[in-house]
Amino acid sequence: MKYLTAIDQIMGMVDYERPSTIPGTRARYDLERIGALLAALDGPQLGTPTIHIAGTKGKGSTAAMVASVLNAADYRTGLFTSPHLHTFRERIRVGGQLITEEDFASLVEELWPTMEVVSQTEHSRVTLFEFLTAMAFYHFREQETGAQVIEVGMGGRLDSTNVVQPMACGITSLGLDHTEVLGDTIEEIAAEKAGIIKPGVPVVCAPQRPNALTVLQGVCRQQGSQLVLAGEDIRWHEEESSLDGQTFTLDTASNHYHMQIPLLGKHQMENAAVAIGIIEALIEAGMKIDDGSIEEGFRHVEWPCRLEVLSKRPLLIADGAHNPHSAARLVESVKALFPGRRVLLIVGVSGNKDLEGLVGELKLLPPAKVITTHSRHPRATPPRGVASEFRRYTDKVRITDTISQALDMARDMAAEGDLILITGSLFVAAEAREHMKGITPEIYPVFDAQATITPPNS
Repeated sequence: MKYLTAIDQIMGMVDYERPSTIPGTRARYDLERIGALLAALDGPQLGTPTIHIAGTKGKGSTAAMVASVLNAADYRTGLFTSPHLHTFRERIRVGGQLITEEDFASLVEELWPTMEVVSQTEHSRVTLFEFLTAMAFYHFREQETGAQVIEVGMGGRLDSTNVVQPMACGITSLGLDHTEVLGDTIEEIAAEKAGIIKPGVPVVCAPQRPNALTVLQGVCRQQGSQLVLAGEDIRWHEEESSLDGQTFTLDTASNHYHMQIPLLGKHQMENAAVAIGIIEALIEAGMKIDDGSIEEGFRHVEWPCRLEVLSKRPLLIADGAHNPHSAARLVESVKALFPGRRVLLIVGVSGNKDLEGLVGELKLLPPAKVITTHSRHPRATPPRGVASEFRRYTDKVRITDTISQALDMARDMAAEGDLILITGSLFVAAEAREHMKGITPEIYPVFDAQATITPPNS
């Protein structure tokens, strides 16, 4: 099977990462399908030291940090994350390298018959995310990885990844997102994320709102799990930052670290604190990770489209903030890193997001100009709808049909010292990255077909 054939095949599956799937279907979130599929594959998720990370903001960055440290310590680590920016291959990595096209296609071909059998039994049809999750676990076992870092897709309790037996868990900053599935209060969100906590497994947690923290503490007590709190048990101190990264110190009960990371923003120090807590839990469990590997792993971590500098003249930064919680963090970081700079804001938003809340945070920059646009993703909100929301606060709003048009317009408007910031969706940030770096993305024809399908009302 060729890679593009494999992509076409999996894109025909029911995909709950997109709102428009097959008419008459509705997402059913449980672990029965993935459990049956993995059982038929002889449990590839088991037997490898596993780190499981959930959260609303920062879980991908934290997962990348932990995996980078483990790779530096010669553990040849599997990393499973979602969504991807430019290619499905980004979701499955071993030793810091994307799965090859050949291996991806071979996995689809090999696992497809098993998936079909499972889908035709008493279980409903396996979803795309479930199939990718199984592919990752199977690939990591085949590659004989020394560890695997697994990022939760959505929620935690009923997420397809919640079939592992982790050595340590991480929970990053929590906020309201995916409320249609996870609940519309911070307590409900916290309860769903806490579903990854297993009996006796240590948990490292980012600073949380009091109500969320109370929920997490309660679950840890019930499960007999040690809870380590970043901000209390792990503290950090900012040193220097530039467009190339930042340096800071981290202090735990057992060690003092001097860190250098290429990622921008104060929230990345918080993510690093969670990652360090996880690493120390792994060391406590017997894994061999020295300070040199820790420092090297953080120094070389990569996680694009998170306050990523795409150009320095003019200064152009892309960030995938897509909900009010992440937008607030973005605004805080921009104000701290670039005080006094005039901001030209390019925004595109996905259709299932809290547009009012997102704009309510981004207006606090405040932007000198707003250019609305949209990604090629079928659930993208029309630029006029985004513009209408911004016009509640400013009349300096322009509308464009494509991200390339928005970038050209912003560069024409930019004066010396201005900051062009593109955000609102990870899909929008990714397309800006493609445009600026000459990256050829994977284009999925099924997107065009599914964009015309009306989601079921039930």
